[in-house]
Formats: sequence, C-alpha cells, structure tokens
Amino acid sequence: MPEAHDEEVGRRLFQIHKEKAVEVALEKIRRKMPSEWKSFTSTDIDVLKHILGEAWVCIKRSEWEGISFAKLTQKDLQVIIEIANQVSSKEKPEKIAVDEVCAAIITKE
Repeated sequence: MPEAHDEEVGRRLFQIHKEKAVEVALEKIRRKMPSEWKSFTSTDIDVLKHILGEAWVCIKRSEWEGISFAKLTQKDLQVIIEIANQVSSKEKPEKIAVDEVCAAIITKE
C-alpha cells in the first residue's frame, strides 16, 4: 500500500511542477505584452496552458529554463494556439503538435 501512495505523491508532485513551470512562462508572456494578452479568450489561454504543459514534459528542464518566453510575439502565440486547437478538433495528433510547439518555443531562446 505505501508504494502506491508514493507513486501517487510522485505523480502529483510532477503535475505541480508542470503547472508551476507553465504559470511562470505565461507570466513572462503577460508582462511582455499586457495589451495583446487581453485579446486572448479564456479558452485560448486554457488551450495554451495545456499545450505548454505537454511541451514542458518533452523538454529538458535546463532547456525549458533557457527559453525566452518574453520573446514570443502575439503571432507566435496565435500559431501555438492554432496548433493546439488542431489537436482538439482531431486534425493533428498531439505528439506532432507538441513537437511543433517545442520547435517554435525553443527557437526563441
């Protein structure tokens, strides 16, 4: 029984780290473009949070920390959101979308 509990704690801790990393990234973006940020809907932001969280899973932590999220433009974010929406509408497999998002944000280092 304790082993299962430890696994659950580990999964939850992983989820907390992922959510924190995404929140930090979004805060950097919000500070860089406060007026443009207001143009995104809550659905856009939720989709962005999800796809960035999936990207965080696939990127080395040291590499994630080196990404300059503040360099992302409104157009970059719109592209990332569109990629994520293609997953939601089953137009694109999530793995391919995550790879595309990773490539897009890593180039902003």
